[in-house]
Amino acid sequence: MKEHEVDDAGSGPARPPTMADIAARVGVSKQAVSLVFRNAPGLSEQTRARVLEVAAELGYRANRSASLLARRRTRLLGVTMSVRSPFHAELVEHIHAAADDLGYEVVLGALTPTHDERRAVETLLEFRCEALLLLGTDAPLAGLTALGEQLPVVVVGRRAASATLDVVRTADGKGVGQVVDHLVSLGHRDIVHIDGGRGAIATDRRNGYRRAMRRHGLDEQVRIVSGDHTEEAGARAARLLLDEKRLPTALVAANDRCALGALDVFAREGVAVPGTVSVAGYDDSPLARLAHVDLTTVSQEAQEQARHAVAAAVDRLDGGRTEPRQVVLPPRLITRSTTAPPA
Repeated sequence: MKEHEVDDAGSGPARPPTMADIAARVGVSKQAVSLVFRNAPGLSEQTRARVLEVAAELGYRANRSASLLARRRTRLLGVTMSVRSPFHAELVEHIHAAADDLGYEVVLGALTPTHDERRAVETLLEFRCEALLLLGTDAPLAGLTALGEQLPVVVVGRRAASATLDVVRTADGKGVGQVVDHLVSLGHRDIVHIDGGRGAIATDRRNGYRRAMRRHGLDEQVRIVSGDHTEEAGARAARLLLDEKRLPTALVAANDRCALGALDVFAREGVAVPGTVSVAGYDDSPLARLAHVDLTTVSQEAQEQARHAVAAAVDRLDGGRTEPRQVVLPPRLITRSTTAPPA
C-alpha cells in the first residue's frame, strides 16, 4: 500500500508522503531529494529522474509554506496588478519570464473593486516576498516611500521621485504628445482629450496633451473631458460629446480601455471612425491589436519595462544596490486604422 492511500483497517488516510519517504525508496539522503526539488546542482541526471519518478509514484506534493519557513530567503517577487487591465496582464507575462531567467518566482496581488492595493500589498508581505513591483500604482508618494524603506519597491508605469524607490516607466507626456502631433499632421485641430482621473499617470498624460496642443498653437482648442482608465469612462465621454451635437474631429483617450469604451458607443450610434471622428488610445494593449479594433495607440514597451523592473529588484536583492534607479523608456506611436484626416 502506498503511504498516501487509505489502509485496510479503515482508519482513514495515512500521513502524506515526505521527502524522507522518497529518500528511503530511492536510496539517497533527504538532502539529495531536497536538491532535486530546488533544482540545485550536485546530482546526476539519473538520480534526479529517479527521485522525480518515485515522488510521482508516492503522490508527493511539495509543502511550499514549510519550504519558505525553512529558508531565510524566499526568492519571491510580489507584483500588484489590476485584473481588468489587459496591459497589466501583458506586463505580468513578461515579468514572469524575466524572473524565471534570474531564478525568482512571482506572486501576484490582484486589484479588484473590492480588494485594493493596500490589501494586496499586505498579502504579498505575508507571503514573505523579498521585493515588490507595483504596476500602475496611484498610491500617495509618501506611502510608497515608507514602503520602500521596508523592502525593495519598483514602481512601474508612473513618475515617483523618491530616494527609496526604483522607477521604470515610459515618458507618458511625450507619448500623448506624439499622438497629438500625429493628429495635427493629418489636419486635425479640434482634438479632445478624455483624461484618466487624478492619479500621477493621468496627470502626466493630461499635461502632455496640453503641451502638445500649445506647441501647435491650439491653445484655444484645448478641451479635457473628465474620465478614468476604464471602458465605462470612455463610453460616458462619448455620450457626452454626442449629446452636445457637435463632435470633435479627433479624440485622444487616456488609455486603450477608455478608447475602446468610446469606440463602442460610436459604433452603436452609427458614428464613423475615423470618417467622422478619429480615436487614439495609449498602452498598445493586446485588444488594441485585434483586427476589428486596430486602434492607433502608443506602445509602452511592455517587455522592456518588465525586464528593467525585475532587474532593478534583483540588483538590490543580489547586488546590494541602495541608490534609487530611474529608467524612462521612449514611447512609440503606432498608427492604425482609427485615425485619418478629418472629413
